[in-house]
Amino acid sequence: MKPQNLIVIMADEHRRDYLGASGHRLVQTPNIDALAARGTRFTAAYTPSPLCVPARSAFATGRPIRDVGAWCNACAYDGEQESWHHRLRNAGHHVHSIGKLHFRGAEGDDNGFSHSEMPMNIVDGQGDVLGLIRDRNIERGAANKMADMAGPGESVYTNYDRDISARAQIWLRETAPQITDKPWVLFVSLVAPHFPLTAPPEFYYRYDQTQIDMPKQYPNDQRPQHPYLNDYQSVFAYDRFFKTDADVKRAIAGYMGLCSFVDHQVGEVIKSLAASGLSEQTRIVYTSDHGDNLGARGLWGKSTLYEESVGIPLIVCGPDIEAGAVREQPRSLIDVSRFILDATGCSSQGFGEVDLFSDDDVSVISEYHGTGSRSGAYMLRWGKWKYVHYALYDAQLFDLESDPEELQNLADDPAHADQVKQCLAMLQSRLDPDAVHLDALAEQRRRIDALGGEAAILAREDYGFSPPPGVRVRAGR
Repeated sequence: MKPQNLIVIMADEHRRDYLGASGHRLVQTPNIDALAARGTRFTAAYTPSPLCVPARSAFATGRPIRDVGAWCNACAYDGEQESWHHRLRNAGHHVHSIGKLHFRGAEGDDNGFSHSEMPMNIVDGQGDVLGLIRDRNIERGAANKMADMAGPGESVYTNYDRDISARAQIWLRETAPQITDKPWVLFVSLVAPHFPLTAPPEFYYRYDQTQIDMPKQYPNDQRPQHPYLNDYQSVFAYDRFFKTDADVKRAIAGYMGLCSFVDHQVGEVIKSLAASGLSEQTRIVYTSDHGDNLGARGLWGKSTLYEESVGIPLIVCGPDIEAGAVREQPRSLIDVSRFILDATGCSSQGFGEVDLFSDDDVSVISEYHGTGSRSGAYMLRWGKWKYVHYALYDAQLFDLESDPEELQNLADDPAHADQVKQCLAMLQSRLDPDAVHLDALAEQRRRIDALGGEAAILAREDYGFSPPPGVRVRAGR
């Protein structure tokens, strides 16, 4: 590709299937759909970890979370390892970020950007320290916020996103045209549709709740039973606060409204790019750090390895990108970091695992070692197969071709024993799941001790979601 400017727009917790371009029958995302029509959409893109801080640390460095040591929301990127921002800046490119980073954010940290506006980093440079305690299930506070805050209105996040969008528009109109020596990169990092599921009224009321279906496997007698899911639900008791089907649908309408809200911000950024006269010299990436279970199987939030949580939208458009194309090969968010460097004419050696646009059918791995999990969890996606391995629990196997909703676990079926063995061997050829699990626990224990022990951690506030810069939110119980 010819080196050109690049805008990377990252949402937070946007599911891959909640786009008009993905075939969702209700969600209205015309601006993002237009990007897909102008470019290439990836239908099997995955996060390296279904949790904000690990996913964003891996994206920054183009490396799996086990290589970065970003195990959970208290182990954030600190600028020590080279990022794609460092490499571009050091090669003379202007690299500008606006919005959420979720890095450590300590004084003196050099995250590699030429400039960062309104960066949202982990709280007090320490993050979600309660998530470091993983040897027992500790119910989190503020779980009621998922249900209680769902509905029409504004939140600290929508206000923050409006400001992010406004500043991106200003930068594109006033600063971008002045940078002519080398391609620039603008990283626009929004927070929606991350909960709270409070959507501005003009977007919330687009959705008739009588048309919204209840989540799959939502009734108690339909929910799959697995110890990993039991651990997560006992720590994040979100569903306890949804008393009726109407409560559930109100929350889903809030999420849909936030998807349309994000889409509107994307549209404003695209219009400003056009006004700058740089559209023909600029590529655009739209993606997210992870997805959201959104009530499926009674689960809310992320942190599982089901498609709703681990799958991400990924759209690339602009010069030299095939228009209206759909690519089904599995790809990871860390491969996007490689593309960013390639697309701007910078060396991508050491970043990502495969070229986004190659025809290679490679396997993709995602892993989780964060709060709500006693066991390390690993997903291997290879072709139609999705294998989920747990350090402490029984594995799962899904055939995504015949069972895209992941309703039938085939791992215990003797007819698929060879497939389980083959997938396990492929996973073990890439990492040692037991050793990685123990490495995560050991680092988390060191951090617990450095923070004064478990008693000191348990005495801290639990917010439910990270506050934007300069904002305090009500703590949970």
